[in-house]
Amino acid sequence: MKKYIIYIGVLAIGLVVGWLLFSPSSNNESDHSHSEAETNQMWTCSMHPQIRQPEPGDCPICGMDLIPATSASDGLSAEQFKLTENAMALANIQTSFVGKNTLGDNSIKLSGKIAENEEANAVQVSYFSGRIEQLNISFTGEEVSKGQLLATIYSPELYAAQQELITAASLKESQPDLYKAVRNKLKLWKLSDNQINRIEESGEVQENFPVYATVSGTVSEKLVEQGDYIKQGQPLLKIANLNSVWAIFDVYENQIDLFKKDQEISITTNAFGNMEFKAKVDFIDPILDSRSRTIKLRVVLNNKEAGFKPGMFVEGRVIGIVSNTDELLIIPTSAVLWTGKRSVVYLKTSPDQPVFEMREVSLGNQLGDSYEVLTGLNNGDEIVTNGAFTVDAAAQLQGKKSMMNQDGRKTMTDHEGHSGADSESSDPNNSHANLYERVNVSKSFQNQLKAVFNDYISLKDALVKDDTKKTKKEANRLLGNLGQVDMKVLTDNEVHTRWMALEKELRSSASSISNASAIKEQRDHFKTLSLKLTNAVQLFGINEKVYLDFCPMADNNKGAYWLSKEEKVFNPYFGDAMLSCGEVKQIIE
Repeated sequence: MKKYIIYIGVLAIGLVVGWLLFSPSSNNESDHSHSEAETNQMWTCSMHPQIRQPEPGDCPICGMDLIPATSASDGLSAEQFKLTENAMALANIQTSFVGKNTLGDNSIKLSGKIAENEEANAVQVSYFSGRIEQLNISFTGEEVSKGQLLATIYSPELYAAQQELITAASLKESQPDLYKAVRNKLKLWKLSDNQINRIEESGEVQENFPVYATVSGTVSEKLVEQGDYIKQGQPLLKIANLNSVWAIFDVYENQIDLFKKDQEISITTNAFGNMEFKAKVDFIDPILDSRSRTIKLRVVLNNKEAGFKPGMFVEGRVIGIVSNTDELLIIPTSAVLWTGKRSVVYLKTSPDQPVFEMREVSLGNQLGDSYEVLTGLNNGDEIVTNGAFTVDAAAQLQGKKSMMNQDGRKTMTDHEGHSGADSESSDPNNSHANLYERVNVSKSFQNQLKAVFNDYISLKDALVKDDTKKTKKEANRLLGNLGQVDMKVLTDNEVHTRWMALEKELRSSASSISNASAIKEQRDHFKTLSLKLTNAVQLFGINEKVYLDFCPMADNNKGAYWLSKEEKVFNPYFGDAMLSCGEVKQIIE
């Protein structure tokens, strides 16, 4: 009897446990959890990570198979994104802190640049006309010493003057005035007494004459090349003595009365960390720049150690000034990206990590190389001041708020309301996340891409000259070289796929330019071609320094970019109408 009772008890317990484990509610909960996990799984495209779909399929842009998107957000908000240290270094991304020009210790902060000391500069000229037979200066930046041989020149008039000297020397007893006049004529051409005596004593005419440096310094500009014909007094070289340099600061109109000559100023620069250099105000420009509403304040700096380089940014601080004027929050022009009426900058949100987010700002007057900030930033914010375009491109790729996409990622499905904050692209270590993480490709592929780039430059030059026919011709040439790019050398499948997508868009833009009959239409398609080729150059590299230029007035004041081989701006969107409109936004090494 006891055995039966035990059996019944065990059976009852088993039934209860089974009911708990396999009841419909448990199954429903498990199914719901599994279903929720499946629902949360999003799918994206390796080439277009802005695509976010709740189920697998094909990319609606390029047709590639979608891949699972990871949900790691690395603790970032929906508007933030992160770059790798490698990408930061490749794009030379630099940041600086936003500061008011009036500080809390009764001092005023000024922004400025290092420039050559014009008082120490010299122009090397030729004192006689002729042809440059030999130029001994190879490049700008070369150091020269006083008395160094710079060039040799063949001069027909100097050749004839030597013959006159030899003839006059034989008549100097009977016609001393003629002899003296001929010698003085040669001296006016900067021939020394020793040189004149040698000609007279030898009785031989020299064909080529040397030109010696009259000062020591650094060649800042070559004005002639070997073989050029020059005139008397024509400049050959500009030589800068960089043992001392100028620091030139902008002073705002409402602060002019606070500065005076010989005032002490402390100067700092990023090149020397926290080091301060003491100097005194040497000159205050009496004329106000009507465009920027500023005057120039100049300081002379000792530069015998060659630490200060012309073009380097510096900050100055003048202590002991009490100003009752309003404080100005200013940022460099290089930090601002324009798109129509909107102005945006990129804020570095973490002091220790390369995490960024876009910030829309309202700007006031342009003050020299800076803008007055009305709203959008606070004193002490850290912003991108070099490489802002690259950061913006990374934001676009990761589906974040950017210059051209104010609202961030838009999904390409019916689920428009889904947030893309947990996208795969928020992982900076993911190879799909950052288009500008330079990939390794063969030199052969880079050379083929460089041929396409050279055609692009010729096309750009044709637009600069408003030449519609030449633009068509160069667009066709670009299409031809684009077709010659051998994709087989791209052994990595992902890199191969990236190039295929870019190649398709490059071909489309170039074809549209070739088929357009009006210069305005060609320029519209050139804008897209420029952006896509910028992507390609950033991604693959062409072993050449490239300048990324920007014109805020192009594309109906929305702004447009283009690539160039030279630092000087030649605007392809306006040509002769506004040839120099624009500025260099980034240098792609």
